[in-house]
Amino acid sequence: MRVAVIGGGWAGLSAAVHAVQRGHRVSLFEMAPQLGGRARSLDNGLDNGQHILIGAYVETLALLATVGVDTGEAFLRTPLRLRYPQHEGLALPAGNALIAFSRGVLACRAWPLSARVLLLRAALGWLTRGFRCAQELTVSELCTRLPAIIREQLIDPLCIAALNTPAHQASASVFLRVLKDALFSGPGSADLMLPRRPLSGLLPEPARDWLHRHGAQIELSRRVQSLDELDDFDAMVLATTSVEAARLAADRAPEWAALAQGLRFEPIVSVYVESPGTVLPAPMIALQGEPAQFVFDLGQLGHASGRFAFVVSGAREWVERGLDVCAQQTLAQAAEALCWNTAPTLIKTLAEKRATFACVPGLQRPPMRIASHLLAAGDYIEGPYPATLEGAVRAGRDAVEALV
Repeated sequence: MRVAVIGGGWAGLSAAVHAVQRGHRVSLFEMAPQLGGRARSLDNGLDNGQHILIGAYVETLALLATVGVDTGEAFLRTPLRLRYPQHEGLALPAGNALIAFSRGVLACRAWPLSARVLLLRAALGWLTRGFRCAQELTVSELCTRLPAIIREQLIDPLCIAALNTPAHQASASVFLRVLKDALFSGPGSADLMLPRRPLSGLLPEPARDWLHRHGAQIELSRRVQSLDELDDFDAMVLATTSVEAARLAADRAPEWAALAQGLRFEPIVSVYVESPGTVLPAPMIALQGEPAQFVFDLGQLGHASGRFAFVVSGAREWVERGLDVCAQQTLAQAAEALCWNTAPTLIKTLAEKRATFACVPGLQRPPMRIASHLLAAGDYIEGPYPATLEGAVRAGRDAVEALV
């Protein structure tokens, strides 16, 4: 078939590559002058956000391998480790997932033994219930009986990192699915994979080159104004943002468009600072307090030495207060929490205001199928995962598989 893929983010690139693999003739249309969507590099040498992968992202890792990325070279892969500025948090050893989690929890000296036992008891309960719970529960409600130190140093950081939604608002059922796949689905599933390359060098550029070599057509800076422009194609995959997809689908599937249009968003703010000569205790440090939840030492990841990325997830309040305020508060937090060789100075503050959909309980997300030969692909499409790179890649693959 002649397949039009509208949108060149990670979902669109996934759809395009999978469509070519299945023998379709593919044309990809992207309104921006570069590919990558919300996970790309900018002209100033910075990424538009600090994205990470985990070992459970099997479809993303398979796609990267398909387009020729050596994932061993492209990522620093380590077992899950939540390192705080002054102490170690949870660190999982290698091996069987369930055994590794139990050993890691019992070895975490930062938590009282009673708290560790209660966490293991709760995890056993989630496991025996198949990691399912009532759809209306929030993560905070799910974990209300856990000790405060476990909520503050494990549940809250994992929730905000995976769902980009604060625990008191986030869907417990989606959170449990993430825990199941990340912590309990097999050896290495919880491994952290920190990019050693700029984001555009992970997938957008290798996928572009692969698609060109395999005969696909790519048009950049081309915004599709109406689906009528593409009626000579046999099928179309909408791999745009939910807002753009709703605009394009409004005439042909108004009910679907209304669902897509109704999604709320959570921003992510990235604050880049520099401090020559400073090296943090680990490439990724979890932070307590506000506004940032994590900081990445980009020098340890093969990027510019002395450069650091602070990540403020679930950043609606900080966007409303202003990016200058967010940056100054982040610098104050950095000065208080970490040891610096030289005082950190601000490089750039970036805000992705529609970084992810708000992953709240009972959320009704739009389905993949919009109409005959018209499908949607994106991290917001109906499914078990929050808005992640893995969710986007899977959505692109699934849309192509549904074309037949």
